[in-house]
This record gives sequence, structure tokens and C-alpha cells, in this order.
Amino acid sequence: MTGPTIGHLHGNGATLRYEVRGHGPLLLLIPGGSGGAASFDGIADDLAAEYTVATYDPRGLSRSPLDDPEADQTVAEHADDALRIVDLLSPGEPARVFGTSSGAIAAPHLLVRPERLERVVAHEPPVVEVLPDVLAHRALLARVGETLRTQGLMPAMTVFAAGLRKPGDIPGPPAQVALPPRAAARAERTMADLPYFVGRIVPAFMSYVPDVDRLEAWSERLVLACGQDSRGELPYRPAAFLAERLGADLRHFPGGHTGLTTHPAEFGEHLRKAFRG
Repeated sequence: MTGPTIGHLHGNGATLRYEVRGHGPLLLLIPGGSGGAASFDGIADDLAAEYTVATYDPRGLSRSPLDDPEADQTVAEHADDALRIVDLLSPGEPARVFGTSSGAIAAPHLLVRPERLERVVAHEPPVVEVLPDVLAHRALLARVGETLRTQGLMPAMTVFAAGLRKPGDIPGPPAQVALPPRAAARAERTMADLPYFVGRIVPAFMSYVPDVDRLEAWSERLVLACGQDSRGELPYRPAAFLAERLGADLRHFPGGHTGLTTHPAEFGEHLRKAFRG
């Protein structure tokens, strides 16, 4: 398959870099955290055999600069970006949308315009405000912010990562892996975007309160998914809670929160089934 077509969409305070490949109905993939469009490299080409696949770097990431680098971030604004891409690339037909992690917080917000969406799949959206123990998670966000301010990025990331793990889970030392050039470049961009992610995206997105009544009204177009290895971890719990609240099935995708990266082929197949189902 030939490489993707690159485009840029300017407006509303940012220039979005997006990639398009394939043919068929539009499938928009919204990345999480600081992953950007490259986080879908493992599945985009395969999905492009069935869909017109669009990926993009959300506003503020390295290849989608903000007009004002200090601008506050909101879920509604990020969701509006996604809808503008849908309107650009599929003006006459509704689109399918997938979001993971923070991208899975923005994706269901698109249901403010349900006529533009065929189906939305949200993989482990950390909307902690829906949880009964939300006060503990607000305290976690406060600790992350204070650690970032007083100690810097990596200590703040350590506090954040510890808060996402299941109780009693102690991680081993990170594996040392030699990355191929393309993956190494992606890792370098991810590291460069971490200050923006921890300082702007994490506090704005994890304090977002979804409109559960609207999600319930359009629940037939919303699929909630989690990693089969994520049970007990914080990103798993909101999706499970919302699925129960909405009376919907909770789908389990391969791997954990980063199953998209660790199990790309299996993950892509589960995503196809979610859109067909």
C-alpha cells in the first residue's frame, strides 16, 4: 500500500496535521495521550482495505501546533476538531470513530452531533468523574500537578503512572529495547510531548464530566471497550461503570491499556468486529 496523503486543517486556534489512506466509509482514529497519528501505524494500513482511514495529531502535539502555545485545552474543543475532520473528509455520510485513552474521552463527546456518526468505539476512557470514589482520583490529579510544579516532569509521570495501576501492582524495571528508526522517531516525539500531556491534557480531560443522559440516549451508537489485561486498573473502571449504567455490553480488546501497540493485528480485528456489530 502507498503511503498516506498528508493534509493540514487550520482553524479555531490550531493547525491539525492529518493523514488519510484507503477507500470506503470514513473511519476516524483519535489517539490518546501524546501518541499522535503514529500510534495507529500498526493498524491503519489493514483497516484501509475496508475504510477511508483518517488519523491525526490532536491540537498541541508536535505536528499540530497551537496558535497560542499557552492556550487552555478542553474536551469540547478537541471533539470539535474531530468533527471538523469528519465534515471535511465525509461531508455527505456519517463516519465511524475510534478513540483510545484521552482520545476515548473526546470521541463520545462527538455525540453532540449524532447525525454525523455511524458508531463510536471508546477504548478505556479515563473519565474518573463518573466513579463513586472520584475524590481519590481528584486527589491524584492534584498530586500530579503539584509534583510537576515542584519536582518536574519525570517525578510527576511516576506519580501519575502509580495512580493508574491496580492496587498492589508493583512494576518491574522497564525493558531495554532497540527500536527501529520509525519507532524511535515516534518515541522521541512522544517524549517531547509529555510536558503538554501531563500539564494540559491530563488535568483538563480527567476532570471532564460526560453527559451520561446524552450517552444513554444514543447508546446504540456507542461501544465501550477495555483491555482484557486491564482489569483493576484505573483506565478500565470508568468504561466498565458506564457500560453497566447504560445497560451495554463491555467489549474486551487484546492486551491492556496500550493493546493497540502491543497486539496491533488482534486489536485491529476486534475493532472491525466492533464496527460491524
